[in-house]
Amino acid sequence: MKIILASASPRRGELLNQIGIEYQSHPVDIDESPRKNESTERLVQRLAIEKVQTAYQQLQTDLPILGSDTLGWLDKEILVKPRDFEHARSMLRQMSNNIHQIMTAVAIYYQGKVTTALNINQVYFRSISDEEIKAYWETGEPQGKAGGYAIQGRGALFVRHIEGSYSGIMGLPLYEVGQLLNDL
Repeated sequence: MKIILASASPRRGELLNQIGIEYQSHPVDIDESPRKNESTERLVQRLAIEKVQTAYQQLQTDLPILGSDTLGWLDKEILVKPRDFEHARSMLRQMSNNIHQIMTAVAIYYQGKVTTALNINQVYFRSISDEEIKAYWETGEPQGKAGGYAIQGRGALFVRHIEGSYSGIMGLPLYEVGQLLNDL
């Protein structure tokens, strides 16, 4: 089966390749701002849905369109992409020796219908020193990564334990993607 991936994420592409899904990437630009009183679960699902709907409006294709969005959550705050080193250090200090959630919503638009799935994971970080945070920042890996780390990279050194889906933490929960595609 061939699909459209409403994303430019190389990680999501690698994950689709891993399970043998042929795809064409079509990134979309949407407003990802949370709405007033919108829960994190609702926000991540809405963004995945808006991505597939926007891609469909642009392409008008008969192929299934897959969209996904991932958010981190810690102490009632969304873990966003760091603005600079100080922001990354603040988030990583907060995650140090703590537990945070990573939520990934998946949406598929096909034949006028949108189906969704939500994947929620717990990530347990070990204690991280300021020296480790600085050295990690200098690798360039944290820039552009929600929460300031990549579990599939050097950021894995901070992860003591996960409960959930490794691929979901990377940004595309393969179990849920498989289930949604099978339902088509």
